[in-house]
Amino acid sequence: MTLFADTDSKIIKLDMPDADISYFPNFFSLEESKLLYQNLTEKIKWQQDFIKIYGKTIPLPRLTAWYGETEKNYTYSGILMKPHKWNNDLLIIKEKIEIIAKVNFNSVLLNLYRNGADSVAWHADDEPELGINPVIASVSFGETRIFQFKHQENQALKSQIALENGSLLLMQGTTQHKWLHQIPKTTKILKPRINLTFRIIS
Repeated sequence: MTLFADTDSKIIKLDMPDADISYFPNFFSLEESKLLYQNLTEKIKWQQDFIKIYGKTIPLPRLTAWYGETEKNYTYSGILMKPHKWNNDLLIIKEKIEIIAKVNFNSVLLNLYRNGADSVAWHADDEPELGINPVIASVSFGETRIFQFKHQENQALKSQIALENGSLLLMQGTTQHKWLHQIPKTTKILKPRINLTFRIIS
């Protein structure tokens, strides 16, 4: 798979069938990213969740948090998350990306990848409460991590992109119904990364 740049608007469009994905490097300035990373690290109510695999309970390989409108619960991998109220930093980020996404998000899932051993396995953001063709806006602060894709029907179709500090990845259209994505583990020594995926919960 290849990438091609829209030089007029500093957008990288991922050239992937059955997908509508745009990447905005440096969407937040270095100064903004540094401040937001620090604030999110210190002020977000991070939690350690657990999942069951083959009857064994294990810790999720990252810390998480769920924020948004009061009634917008979210369930994934058997984990029920009830939202904390928006804080000022999250509202600042939300308002900026809504201008680009042209939608109003009502929830956000935050992930804190503490080092290279933290990861997220292959999945799609296709839970029923997200609806048909969900718009997912993914913002990254901190360490750069590789974000991989594979087509659900044609396993030979794969792609990846490095999600950099201050970047925005916007996934729309049939992306979540046709593609899986993951953040793989790595043995490299990495600093922490905070990722926020803004969503619309029905």
